Amino acid sequence: MNPRIDALHPYPFEKLRALVSGITPNPDLAPLSLGIGEPQHPPPQVAIDALIAQVGDVAHYPATLGRASLRAAIADWLKQRFALNTIDPDQQVLPVTGTREALFAVVQALVGDDCDIAMPNPFYQIYEGAALMAGATPIYLAADPSNDFKPMGDTGIPDYDRLAMMFICTPGNPSGKVYTSAELQQLIRLAQRHDFILVSDECYSEIYRDQAPAGLLQAAADMGLDDYRNCLAVGSLSKRSNLPGLRSGYMAGDAHLLKRFARYRTYHGCAMPGHHQAASEAAWGDEAHVAENRRLYRIKFDRAYELLADYLDDQPPAAGFYLWPKVPGGDDEGFTRFLLERQNLRVLPGRYLARDVDGSNPGAGHFRAALVSAPDTTETALVRLKTALDEWSARA
Repeated sequence: MNPRIDALHPYPFEKLRALVSGITPNPDLAPLSLGIGEPQHPPPQVAIDALIAQVGDVAHYPATLGRASLRAAIADWLKQRFALNTIDPDQQVLPVTGTREALFAVVQALVGDDCDIAMPNPFYQIYEGAALMAGATPIYLAADPSNDFKPMGDTGIPDYDRLAMMFICTPGNPSGKVYTSAELQQLIRLAQRHDFILVSDECYSEIYRDQAPAGLLQAAADMGLDDYRNCLAVGSLSKRSNLPGLRSGYMAGDAHLLKRFARYRTYHGCAMPGHHQAASEAAWGDEAHVAENRRLYRIKFDRAYELLADYLDDQPPAAGFYLWPKVPGGDDEGFTRFLLERQNLRVLPGRYLARDVDGSNPGAGHFRAALVSAPDTTETALVRLKTALDEWSARA
């Protein structure tokens, strides 16, 4: 048995199930959940049509590198969206079977044991699991108000000589904070100075409120770094196009790193099925559904800030689809249980998305609520959430 398996922490939703196992939800209310970030808006018909039209391709083995036409479609989208001067679809773009697979596997391919991997705290737990399974040591960089929820790597790194990789998430999960181009360039210079790999998780980049967020490759190109040295960016159709079940995304950037990663994936067996590639190509080529997606999220966030003004920051997050409120009194686990019992509504305690460092957990005292359902369902959930917060606040 691989002993590194034992180092993996239970996933947040496993902890949540244990937390609420003894709770009897209010039987007078239909169950609702704001706990899981699974988009519920309709997927684009153009992608569904392409998927159906190409379903016969299941009779063929797909190539690890994906179809040239899909790589070209992703490259064209990257150039347009992030104003890139150039990106080579054959050397600097790799289709992946969802960003979870890519984020985990790239660590196994590119990082040796007995080194450090830095990540924000709170974080997407795949970063940590990938580090632990590779035999690396996770370094948790607090994402909190002291740095506007955007760790810059200037504090918290014990030894840059040991640092092999740093994960960032922009827009952030769960904060929705966005790194500016100048901040990304600062991180790029840091990565090149100390020769570590900078991986930018940009899964939420298209769910923005007003202004399209900058991306890592965009920041590198603005510096004149068209080779994107030391930089890898990851994006997905799950959030952008409401296609989480398609398991389709990309990794793009440094050609030398991608070549090594592609060799690993040849053995790993993660080639995207041909009909999924066809659907992906269609989705990357259509922006109308993405604009409609943003419109629906804007409606829900506006309503959330009307109903929950007493419990939220002054302004909605710049991007993403999460609320990250503080719990009155600070007991995020207690409030999660109370909310399910009284309102049959699930959220995720913030502490489950972070780790204790020096006795402090930067997620504790918050909860995460995903506004992913249709506007009418979200409205019902928000009304229940306000009722519970008002009652809990009076007791706190």
